Order: sequence, then C-alpha cells, then structure tokens
Amino acid sequence: MQFTAAQIAQLLHGTVEGDPNATVSKLSKIEEGGPGSLSFLANPAYTQYVYETTASVVIIGAAFELTGPVKTTLVHVADAQGAFAKVLAMYNTIKLDKKGISPQAVIEAGATYGDDCYIGPLAFIGANSKLGNNVRIYPQAYIGDNVTIGDNTTVFANVTIYSDCTVGANCILHSGTVIGSDGFRFATGPDGGAKIPQIGNVVIEDDVEIGANCAIDRATLGSTILRKGVKFDNLIHIAHNVEVGENTYYAAGGVVAGSTRIGKNCMFSGQVGIIGHLKIADGTIIAAQSGISKDTKPGEAYMGSPAFEVQKYRKSYIHFRNLDKLVTRVEKLEKAGNAEGRSA
Repeated sequence: MQFTAAQIAQLLHGTVEGDPNATVSKLSKIEEGGPGSLSFLANPAYTQYVYETTASVVIIGAAFELTGPVKTTLVHVADAQGAFAKVLAMYNTIKLDKKGISPQAVIEAGATYGDDCYIGPLAFIGANSKLGNNVRIYPQAYIGDNVTIGDNTTVFANVTIYSDCTVGANCILHSGTVIGSDGFRFATGPDGGAKIPQIGNVVIEDDVEIGANCAIDRATLGSTILRKGVKFDNLIHIAHNVEVGENTYYAAGGVVAGSTRIGKNCMFSGQVGIIGHLKIADGTIIAAQSGISKDTKPGEAYMGSPAFEVQKYRKSYIHFRNLDKLVTRVEKLEKAGNAEGRSA
C-alpha cells in the first residue's frame, strides 16, 4: 500500500506543505517515524518530534504554527487525530480484506454464504447456518448449526459461536470469544446440583464489537441480547438472559450475573461486577472495580463495592482515610476519662 502526500491530503480534505509526491507505505508514531512512514501530531506534548522526525509525511492540525524548520512533508487538516484515525481505519480495511473459501474449511450441508466472503483454513460452518455478504471467518473459528451472521461481520481465529445464535451486520468478534455457551444454572438439592438445560440463544445486533476471550452465555429460555452498538473490551462475562442496551461500553474484566437489564449509553470501567436481576438505568457510569448490588438511577455515576453514588462515596472515603486518626483520638479520650474516674 503506497500513497503520496497529495493523495492523503485529498482523502483528508487537507493541504500539503512540502513535497506533494512524498510517498509513504507504512504508519508510525511521530517519535519513531522514518523514511516511507506516515505519522501525525495531535498532542502538544509531542511537538518537539515534528522538528526531529524523518517520517516522510506528518498529518498536523491546520492551526499549528511552526517555530522552526522541518524535514518532513506536512499535511494540514482541521483535526489531526480524527484524520489519522480515518487513515488507520482505511489501512485496517485493506489489511483485513480477505476473500475466498479455503479448501481446508468445513461447510456442512445447508449452510450458505453471500458474496465476497472469506472462510479460512480449518474453519467450521455448521448445518443450515447463513453468512451474509463480505463476512470474514478466520482460521479455526467454529460456527455451529443454524447460526446467522450479518453482512460485513468479522469473526477472528478461534472464536466459537454455538448453535442457534444470531450475530448482526458490521460486528467484530475477537479471538477466543465464546458466544452461546451454557448459562450457569443448577437446581441444588440433597443429592447435589442437577443441571438446568439452557435452550435459549444469544442475539447480537448490528455494529457490536466484542474483545478477546469474552463469554456470552445463552439464555435458559428466550435470548441473551447485546443491542446495537455495544462495545466490549477483553475478558468480559455476560450471564444467561442478560440484556445490554444500545451503545453501552464495558472495559476489561467485567461480569454481569443472570437476568440483569442494562440500559443504553452506559459506561463501565474495568473489573465492574453486577449481580443478577438488576435494572441498570440508561446513562449509568460505573468506576473501576465497583460492585453493583442494587438498581441504578439514570445518568448517575457509582463507585465502590458495594457501590453507591460517586459523590457520597468520595465523602465517605475521606472519613475512611481519617479513621485511624479518629480511633487514636477516641482511645486517648477513653484513657483520659478512665484516669479521671480513678482519681475521683
């Protein structure tokens, strides 16, 4: 992949300062740039590198004013970071643009796939599954029977999608993730726990991205649902019959217990745990390592374990940090009182 500075400027609606024919074939950080690389400057903390870099082309904000000579060709744009993100997306699209069906793939009877699909070596597509157009199934992925996958979805290597699950269009499932494993339900008794069959499925709507090594359990009955635009980091477990609302973001290490309903536009930091059968309101924000044990209010931020409203938590934490001083003070007062009592 090679582009000239002029082509980059045209793509990003920018202007060139320097050699419009300067050619790039790779991307780099500005402090590591070299000949043939394209970089960008958006953070003022890295300003010094624009004067030092040997990158062939640097994307830079239109408002940036040089205070010295540069060795590189500049492409001035309205938003340097946004423009470079656009370049990264284009680069990634080209890099991942695989087509064709490997002769080593296994496609069971009744399975169908649309135009321009990629099914890699040792991938398995179960009976009666349906893949849309431009779907990419990487090597050693397992797609069970009666699975539906929408257009432009990417399933990376070693992903497992159990039978009867549905994945929408424009989704990304990263390596090691399991969709549709059994929910954790047992009927306990004097003779031990009897497994309760999990006969529901998982429904993932459009534009969802799920990180590596996540587990989304199938429902006991009905569906576990990830609504449109949900974004998961790595190592997240969603239990049976949970519903996650539109455009909710969840950082790594999170756990949601069964039958909880999460609203839309929520933001959860890393290692957040949520117990079962709760209602998490729209716009809820939860700080890292918090444990949610009750329903939340719309737009509120929560912190702690068990978590409560973040402002109350911060006030309580001040008292907690002073607890040792308070205990020492109380002990001194008690000793003084006891001594006074004995002297009387």
